[in-house]
Amino acid sequence: MIVIMKADATMKQKSAVIARAESLGFKIHLSDGKERTIIGLIGDDRDLYKDQIERMPGVERLVPVLKPFKVASREFQPDDTTFKIGDIEIGGKELVIMAGPCSVESRSQIIETAWAVKEAGAHILRGGAFKPRSSPYAFQGLGEEGLKYMAEAREETGLPIITEVMEPALVPLVAEYSDILQIGARNMQNYALLHAVGKSQAPVLLKRGMSSLIEEWLMCAEYILSHGNTRVMLCERGIRTFETYTRNTFDINAIAVAKQLSHLPVIADPSHATGRWEYVAPAAKASVAAGADGLIIEVHPRPDEAMSDGLQSLKPEKFAQLVVDMRRVAEAVDREIP
Repeated sequence: MIVIMKADATMKQKSAVIARAESLGFKIHLSDGKERTIIGLIGDDRDLYKDQIERMPGVERLVPVLKPFKVASREFQPDDTTFKIGDIEIGGKELVIMAGPCSVESRSQIIETAWAVKEAGAHILRGGAFKPRSSPYAFQGLGEEGLKYMAEAREETGLPIITEVMEPALVPLVAEYSDILQIGARNMQNYALLHAVGKSQAPVLLKRGMSSLIEEWLMCAEYILSHGNTRVMLCERGIRTFETYTRNTFDINAIAVAKQLSHLPVIADPSHATGRWEYVAPAAKASVAAGADGLIIEVHPRPDEAMSDGLQSLKPEKFAQLVVDMRRVAEAVDREIP
C-alpha cells in the first residue's frame, strides 16, 4: 500500500501519517518525488483500515500495490533509484562500467588489469575471490587472499571493487573488503544469503538466475529491499535456452521490462550472456541502446592463460575500443559514459 500525499502537504502532515502508519505496525519507505511525496507502507495491509489514514490532513489517496514485488515496483516508487559508490552515481544519466577478470588469480594480475581497465574508462573493478564452479575440481578462487589483492588494487587505482559472496557466513568478510556485494546467478534464490546481504546494508548487484522469470528475479530483490537496503542493482546476464552457439541467450528484453516494472538500476553482463569475446561488444552496445544503467564486462590481460572464463574475456585494447563505441551509442539515447 502506498499513501500519496497532496502537493501542498506540509512536513508536519507527512510526519503525522508516518507516525500513524508505524503505530499500525508498518515499516515506512519515503519517496519525495518532483510533484508528490509517496509514503510506502511495508507489511501486511489486510488489517489496515483505510479511513485511519486516508482521512488524515494532507493525504490525497491510498493506492494498493498490485505487484507481488512491493518495494521493488514502480507503483511503490515512481522515480528511478539512484545512489553513490564513492563519487560514482548508479542509476543516473551517466552509465557505469564495471570491468576486470572473472577470477583474481594473483596480486600482479589483478593490479595490472585494474590499471588497464581504469585507463580505458572503467569506473569499478570486478574480480572473483570466491568462485562458484560447475566442477569441484576447477579453480575455486583465492578466498580472502584474493580480497586483499582486490583491496590493494583499489588503493593503487582508486577504483571501487565488486566481488561475489556465496554464503551468508561470508557476508561480513566480503563486505569488509568490497564496495559492492555480487549475488551470482546460481545464488539468486539463496534466500538466506539474500537476507544476509539485505541486513548488511552494503550495495548489492543481483544477477538473474539462468532459468528465472523476471518476476522471480524481482521477488529476490524484494528480499534484500525488505531489510531497508535500498542500494540494489539488477543484473541481466543471459538465460539458458536450447541454443548452443552462445553460452546463454541474452534476454535484452529483460532490460526494458525490468526498467518499466522496477525503479532499480539495471546492469547488463554481456560477457556471461554470450560466453564468447567476439560477441561481447555487439551485446554491450545493444544493452546501452536498450536502456541499461551500466555494464559489467570481463577483461583479462592474457585471456588464453585465464583460470576461468578466458573465452569470454576481452583483452584491454579491445575493451578500450568498446568503451569508445559505447559512448557513441550512449549519446544517441541521451545517456553519457564519463
